[in-house]
Amino acid sequence: MSGPEDGVRQFVVGYDDDGIRLDRWFKRHLPDVSFNLVSRWARTGQLRVDGSRATPGDRIAAGQQIRVPPAEPAKAAAAAPRAKRAPKPLSEEQTAFAQSLVIHRDNAALVLNKPPGLATQGGTKTFEHVDELLDGLWFEAEGRPKLVHRLDKDTSGALLVARSARAAAFFSKSFSSRTARKIYWALVMGVPEIEDGFIELPIGKQPGTGGEKMQVDTEEGQPARTRYRVIEQAGNRCAWVELQPFTGRTHQLRVHMAAIGHPIVGDGKYGLQEAFLTGGISRKMHLHARRIRIDHPDGGRIDVRAELPHHFAESMHTLGFDLSVGNALEIDDGPPPMSKELLKQKAKAHAKNYRKERRGERRGRGEKK
Repeated sequence: MSGPEDGVRQFVVGYDDDGIRLDRWFKRHLPDVSFNLVSRWARTGQLRVDGSRATPGDRIAAGQQIRVPPAEPAKAAAAAPRAKRAPKPLSEEQTAFAQSLVIHRDNAALVLNKPPGLATQGGTKTFEHVDELLDGLWFEAEGRPKLVHRLDKDTSGALLVARSARAAAFFSKSFSSRTARKIYWALVMGVPEIEDGFIELPIGKQPGTGGEKMQVDTEEGQPARTRYRVIEQAGNRCAWVELQPFTGRTHQLRVHMAAIGHPIVGDGKYGLQEAFLTGGISRKMHLHARRIRIDHPDGGRIDVRAELPHHFAESMHTLGFDLSVGNALEIDDGPPPMSKELLKQKAKAHAKNYRKERRGERRGRGEKK
């Protein structure tokens, strides 16, 4: 196509979309674009990833750039559908609230201290979220800030936001290559017998939940790896732990801690009734993204700590934990995390073995007849 491409949109694939199919990306981020339209764009060469022609079934990687053709005008009809309402401008109160969350700001990035209960992105019946508030965080930048990773709605703490497309691509690649470090603090039920260890359990969607709940799935789950270490304990009642995810699966920390018998305090979704403490301890979830460390696009590093939300700080005080103990800990990079290629190899090998076992089961059933 010659001349300027008016209306062409460019998107950077975020960390949480790493490895998904391109058609799934459209469902998540451009739900108004039908599969048929995506397929037509692909057939005509208008849909491209990093400049190359793409198909709906292609897998995409964090940091890649997706070229999306202009939205097509709706065809005239006897009863035209109601026009989609434009986003409502932020109020002064919303803008002030958004800016109050900023705990780090430079030319490439913002780091927010996200409060619990605030979703990162919108969705069904979710109208208040961080993505909406980004309209109040332009400051002197030329473009709107861009999310490059997410936190669960009920998880608080450090959330990195890119201030340009270049920075978004750089940070997304840092997350996908596992060079970024995210440190979480959590209160968990009971005390793990091993004080410093790794949890390596594959995670997949729990059937019948519409993808809203995950589970350990040794047959079809994706590899997931978490390091934990106990910082302090309150008798045998609960422990204060530091968590470091080396993969980015949905609800990974929550699923892993519940799987080893120590659900996060307040996480009724995965710990059920066994996830709540008595004695005035809040029923809110006690999982906080305490620190993020990531290379800066212009050299050096961003290394930011986020203060605990009120309910978490109150619980720490009630249980007698000393914050200075956790603050004194430095990031222990530990053994190098598995590369994305190795993770894929392990997943493929597991799937191959699973198919072999299933074929053996079918042959066995046939021999009994």
